[in-house]
Amino acid sequence: MQIKDVLLAPGTGAFFYDDQAAIRSGAIQNGFVYVGETVTPDFKSIRVPASSLSVGLVLTDQTVVWGDMMGVQYSGAGGRDPLFKTAQISDLTSRVVAPRLLGVDASCYLEACSKAFESHEDKRLPLPIEYGVSQALLRAAAHLHRTTMAEIVCSEFDLPLPTRRVPIYCQSGDAREVNVDKMILKAVDVLPHGLINSRQKFGVGGQTFMEFVTWVATRTRQIGRPGYHPVLHFDVYGWIGQEIGLELQSVADFICRVADTVPDFVLNIESPADFGSTQAQVENYAGIVSILYSRGSSARIVVDERCNTLEDIRLFAEARAAHLIQIKTPDVGSLADTARAVLLCKENGVGAYVGGSCTETDLSAQTSVHISVATQADMMLAKPGMGVDEAFSIVGNEQNRLLAMLNSRRAQNENVG
Repeated sequence: MQIKDVLLAPGTGAFFYDDQAAIRSGAIQNGFVYVGETVTPDFKSIRVPASSLSVGLVLTDQTVVWGDMMGVQYSGAGGRDPLFKTAQISDLTSRVVAPRLLGVDASCYLEACSKAFESHEDKRLPLPIEYGVSQALLRAAAHLHRTTMAEIVCSEFDLPLPTRRVPIYCQSGDAREVNVDKMILKAVDVLPHGLINSRQKFGVGGQTFMEFVTWVATRTRQIGRPGYHPVLHFDVYGWIGQEIGLELQSVADFICRVADTVPDFVLNIESPADFGSTQAQVENYAGIVSILYSRGSSARIVVDERCNTLEDIRLFAEARAAHLIQIKTPDVGSLADTARAVLLCKENGVGAYVGGSCTETDLSAQTSVHISVATQADMMLAKPGMGVDEAFSIVGNEQNRLLAMLNSRRAQNENVG
């Protein structure tokens, strides 16, 4: 077979793992750290450096292809996998997954993923393992076929070679004002995220948040180049529901008020409220979408929390319980499922946003670009990290290189034809 050995190398993610429950409960930020007691299991402090684990597949021609495993920033929240523990993940990968990999046909991507990710002790493998190994398997298939990872995805899912550039979405982190300026100067397609994850940032009645939205729109007009008109996308981490209340009309009223302050922009509101379970989230988000539609609002709802795996995404898409679904790659698991999730959203007329986390790595970000472009997602996250420049460069340059290769391949095929 094509894989003759499996290597593991501990590493770091590009940001930190944060205890979301502790932050929501009022933990105070002191410099870069949070002060207070932890709430989410396994967190020793509210903010801990993100760890990762690289998995390398040694192929018979001595080439080594890599993928990276990690958790997301708010691990253990909203139904997600617990905090990433390198030692545990390394042990399970070595004992269970590595022997499987030695027996798969790495040239057949979906089949290899299916065999590698069979359940263990009647349970699904931890999603970070699926995520990292599926990256390595995709790189292996591309190497064996002498093609790009995007072309492997297109072949496996019977998709045409893509031609459209996928819009890129940047996130600001806490350095909101400086990073918004960076995004505008670099003409980012979708901005700024905003990290509205505390009462202090949301404000009484949402006033602080609304002022920030207005400022972003004004700043875009002030320093943006002529004709630049980005989508405004804000992640409020459930704070509309926490501050305004969970009554659907009230949530919709607030979203409409925000949209009215920036009438010249498309407005995305991510995670407006957390209703406590996936099923409750589906039902209530569908209700909010319906209310916004009936009012003729152009605001769009984006779901993140409580929508993790492919099956979760299926529930939201079929119920049209969002205008846009974040496909949070480490939470979905296998990148094959990320591709399936994008196609599932498209089948149901719902926007597909290939996201992820600031805790990821350059390698996982680059691989995600190939999935996003191959499936022609509606937008993709600039990742990893919170610094804007690095993430936008990694994702943007990988997309441009990929499209250049695909255009060349298409031209060659046309000449042969």
